[in-house]
Amino acid sequence: MAERKPIESWLTDMDGVLIHEGIPIPGADAFVKRLRESGKPFLVLTNNSIYTARDLHARLSRMGLDVPVAHIWTSALATAQFLDDQRPGGTAYVIGEAGLTTALHDIGYVLTDADPDYVVLGETRTYSFEALTRAIRLINDGARFIATNPDETGPSAEGALPATGSVAALITKATGREPYFVGKPNPLMMRAGLNAIGAHSETSAMIGDRMDTDVLAGLEAGMETFLVLTGLTKPEEVERFPFRPSTVVDSIADLVERV
Repeated sequence: MAERKPIESWLTDMDGVLIHEGIPIPGADAFVKRLRESGKPFLVLTNNSIYTARDLHARLSRMGLDVPVAHIWTSALATAQFLDDQRPGGTAYVIGEAGLTTALHDIGYVLTDADPDYVVLGETRTYSFEALTRAIRLINDGARFIATNPDETGPSAEGALPATGSVAALITKATGREPYFVGKPNPLMMRAGLNAIGAHSETSAMIGDRMDTDVLAGLEAGMETFLVLTGLTKPEEVERFPFRPSTVVDSIADLVERV
């Protein structure tokens, strides 16, 4: 097996790697500081499409993690870039929050429920039966179905919440139409992120806490992969998957010296 080239750029998931339920994971501040001091290209990624990059910058800053807006990459931004490449200046019916609607506005999309090119489903804490019904009817009438990410559940202090993947399944059941998921584990999100920072997969690494999204996406994008055990995937679960990360570490603190 050929030896990998030195890591020159880093991509890291946010929830479960840098923060957990609004609290920084020990070592996250040192890792971000080391990245910024190194001058190496890096991105903090999230499949959550609720927040804009500016929102996330402010939230991370309050936790003591100084991540510039330009170094934050969300599934909403990746979805907007995908649609801009596919059908510039198009129209969309959107179910989602400001992170998604702002990203689509910024590429010049018109948001409408009148014969849109796309139905775009993202994350929201207030899924409306009326909005879902409208989405189903528009898809049945020929709108293309796009979803920001396939995550079936999301975390909260009270327990699991239904997420985009679960709601997409409901729409698919009602329409017979599968969505195109842009976010992880689709390597499209990773490759678009690498392109945004001028990085190459051969010299890049992906850090994540989930085998089924972060590690799989990094693997399929051709990157070195690191699994941290501070999030969803537990140590005993790693061997159940038919693929492996390049390295398993306890937490982000173990990677500070690798930068």
